[in-house]
Amino acid sequence: MADEARVVELPVLTLKNKVCFPYSLEPLTVGRPFSLAAVEAALATEEKQILLLSQREETEGRPLKEQLFEIGTLGAIQRMMRVPGKAETLHLIVQGQERCKIVDWVERDDYLVARVLIVDDPTGDETPETEALKRNIDGLVQRALSLLPNVPPEMRQFISVNDDPVRLCYFLANLMQLELEQEQAVLEAETIGRLLRLIHTYLSREVEILTIRSKIQTDAEAEMGKAQKDYVLRQQMKAIQKELGDEDGELAEAAMMRERLEKADLPEHVRKEAERELRRMEKLPAAAPDYHVIRTYLEWILDMPWNVASDESIDLVRAREVLDEDHYDLEDIKDRILQHLAVHKLKPNTKAPILCFAGPPGVGKTSLGQSIARAMDRKFERMSLGGMRDEAELRGHRRTYIGAMPGRIIQSLRRAGVNNPVIMLDEIDKLGSDFRGDPSSALLEILDPQQNHTFRDHYLDLAVDLSKVFFIGTANYLSNIPAPLRDRMEIITLAGYSEEEKLVIAQRYIVPRQIAESGLSPEQVVFEEEALRRVIGRYTREAGVRQLEQRIGRVARKIALRVAEGKADLVTVTAESVLEYLGPEKIRPEVARTDLPPGIATGLAVTETGGEVLFVEGAILPGGKGLTLTGQLGEVMQESARAAHSYLWANGSKLGIDTAVLRDAGVHVHVPAGAVPKDGPSAGVAIVSALASLCVGRPVRSDTAMTGEITLAGLVFPIGGVKEKVLAAKRAGLNRVVLPLRNEPDAADIPDDIRREMEIVFVDTVDDVLANTLELNVQEPVEKG
Repeated sequence: MADEARVVELPVLTLKNKVCFPYSLEPLTVGRPFSLAAVEAALATEEKQILLLSQREETEGRPLKEQLFEIGTLGAIQRMMRVPGKAETLHLIVQGQERCKIVDWVERDDYLVARVLIVDDPTGDETPETEALKRNIDGLVQRALSLLPNVPPEMRQFISVNDDPVRLCYFLANLMQLELEQEQAVLEAETIGRLLRLIHTYLSREVEILTIRSKIQTDAEAEMGKAQKDYVLRQQMKAIQKELGDEDGELAEAAMMRERLEKADLPEHVRKEAERELRRMEKLPAAAPDYHVIRTYLEWILDMPWNVASDESIDLVRAREVLDEDHYDLEDIKDRILQHLAVHKLKPNTKAPILCFAGPPGVGKTSLGQSIARAMDRKFERMSLGGMRDEAELRGHRRTYIGAMPGRIIQSLRRAGVNNPVIMLDEIDKLGSDFRGDPSSALLEILDPQQNHTFRDHYLDLAVDLSKVFFIGTANYLSNIPAPLRDRMEIITLAGYSEEEKLVIAQRYIVPRQIAESGLSPEQVVFEEEALRRVIGRYTREAGVRQLEQRIGRVARKIALRVAEGKADLVTVTAESVLEYLGPEKIRPEVARTDLPPGIATGLAVTETGGEVLFVEGAILPGGKGLTLTGQLGEVMQESARAAHSYLWANGSKLGIDTAVLRDAGVHVHVPAGAVPKDGPSAGVAIVSALASLCVGRPVRSDTAMTGEITLAGLVFPIGGVKEKVLAAKRAGLNRVVLPLRNEPDAADIPDDIRREMEIVFVDTVDDVLANTLELNVQEPVEKG
């Protein structure tokens, strides 16, 4: 506080969203009654002084004292004007003079009056920091002036000649678009250093904003200049074309489009829409955005094969030859495909079937679709649906979006060039869904013969007939396909191949193909049968033949290297040399356990790579309680174990089992390979056999594998994957399989050579199971041990 500071009593004019600074001339508009009274009171004095005090928050009525800042500006009213017809509004010109701080408030009803202490301007010693801030502020001011070409000369002159840093800071704060709190902070700064730092911070931000605005304006002007230049050049080009007698370029493009439209074979509703869009295009200049959107839309319409179909000639004899040429066995599947072709031959206008090939990887689902197209002389298009999550991928985007395109169904038709191709929807079970929609729901219309003759793509927005398209889906897991979508397709299941079938496939298809792809000839490479068997059994574990083809291809490439280096002319691959080409054996063959102790049974399961043998192990825990299950068993499999345990407990008397063992001791059931999740009800037969074996002390037959679901009533229910499970038992060296009686029809799928070599026992009850796995006569009690 300076020595000459004094306390004065002043009327208060409150300001909303504004701060008045000393040395500034401010225009103000006054309209609130208490503010008008304060102005009238100030005008009645000789000095016409009034305190300009900012409100902390905006209010309509008279603000409370707590809603006002404590520091304001002493101002002198220089001019007052009344608005004609509006006596309640005054226009003032006020000159800011000095800073003031509220000391006390004087109570009045009509307006605010305060006793204030007049405060000197910010002071402080001259330091290197303040000098640096001054110079930086001068530089920022000059840069801001260069970015503002319309600054009045008087303002430029005032800034250049003003050597008082306080006055300059207040002047700059008044010019900048600051928040109320920032302006008040400038007014309340007590030292010159604090004041300079605040102004430097705010001015730096303003200069940055001005720089960005200048760049945006420069870019916009450059773009406008380019557009104007393009317009002038376009007009000059028109004048040149007119002088030369050439037709206008835009009109020529429209005329070419109209000529294509007249020659195109389009349905009536498509032609009507195309002509309407073409008339719109003819009225637009080429620079208009809609011009190019319409042109692209018309090109899609004209490129679509609305009435163009393949000249197919269905020859069933040739079709069978093609299928036999491309695929071994699969007789049932080939017959079903030929049946569809026969119906199509007898009734050409029939709607195309919608098939779905389901099976593990590598069994030939995709290649079957290619063979069908070749057998029918149709174009083939493959569409991978794996990981697709956006419905617009199938239905297309509406033309209102930038970069909109038709969906992949329409794109496939345009690529094929015909309206009756074979379209393969690969990996249909891998579809996803998220906030962009559910593609599987879009497929409900595409794959429904009752709806797909009027399919509407969002981009074309025209009815497209898909009833002539031969759709084929492929899937690994039918359970992943929504039930409504499954109902629209005829499911054809492709099971895994047996070792003998893989051997024939390798000899007929894989070996010749890999020899040719490696640049060799059949005279240079010979694969012995035992070598192929070793590759199949010791280097692959799959239901299909994909890994087998990779391994044979690897052997062929190593042989190609030897031939290319001149080290060999003829190479015979033997069982012993497979180790040299493929390294150590990757697969330990599934071998049945011999001399099983009591409590262990051999079960069967199906995985994504085909059938597997699994062992169920049980143990009595003296002094324990309840049933313990380990081996990462799923909920359904755990329920099967509880059902087996409860059945033996309830029926122990007729089985010769002392139920006190189950009641007073704990039972532990474990299924090895604990790192692999397991689930499903088909292990029930193996679990009940293992527990019964444990309780009666008699081992389960070691040459027998078993599968089936059990109930508490002692019934055996059917299961799936019969063929894959029997093949797994055969690979493991077992010669006897116990299956549910209700699965007897499924035994027809088992290859004839496997059925001849293995004994298949069908059971209907748990009693039948125990009679065949433990050779236990359930009618006569059996003593334990």
